[in-house]
Amino acid sequence: MLKTMDSLVLIIDIQEKLMGALNHGIKEQLLNRAPKLARAAKILGVNTLVTEQYPKGLGTTISEIKTELANYHPVEKTDFCALMEPGFSETIKSLGKKQIILCGIEAHICVYQTAVKLLEEGYEVFILKDLCASRNKVEFECAMDLLGTLGAKITCLEIVLFEWLKTAKNPHFKEIQEMIK
Repeated sequence: MLKTMDSLVLIIDIQEKLMGALNHGIKEQLLNRAPKLARAAKILGVNTLVTEQYPKGLGTTISEIKTELANYHPVEKTDFCALMEPGFSETIKSLGKKQIILCGIEAHICVYQTAVKLLEEGYEVFILKDLCASRNKVEFECAMDLLGTLGAKITCLEIVLFEWLKTAKNPHFKEIQEMIK
């Protein structure tokens, strides 16, 4: 069961040019849901880290996410696995969280490789299937299947939000509920 005090959100490469390569339906889904994740994490006090794969070429994180973050300090990377960037693994460890909620683009490359490394390092990894994308549906489904067999928990935004809330008596329940209507 997810707990806000044990959770860390990791948003992988939801960048301008990568979004442009997605089909319209998937792009709209990410534009709608990713800011909600960032906003809910901020409301509930869950740390959020953001990566950007070669932003000079692929652009920065989409503005819809940036505006919802308490602090926008992306980790620039060229490695497909975010944990291979110097100091990033240590940053995650320093936060003392055991549960990593992971989403981003491309599911079969950067999300997949980062998730595998997190699992190897003993983290409990939750993949937000509705907040991950690949240019190709087959590659996306393959990544989700593989990650599930490797021990990642394949989930979605509303499951995570309501696990964090635990009860309708949570003081933030109405605020979170309004976001997802």
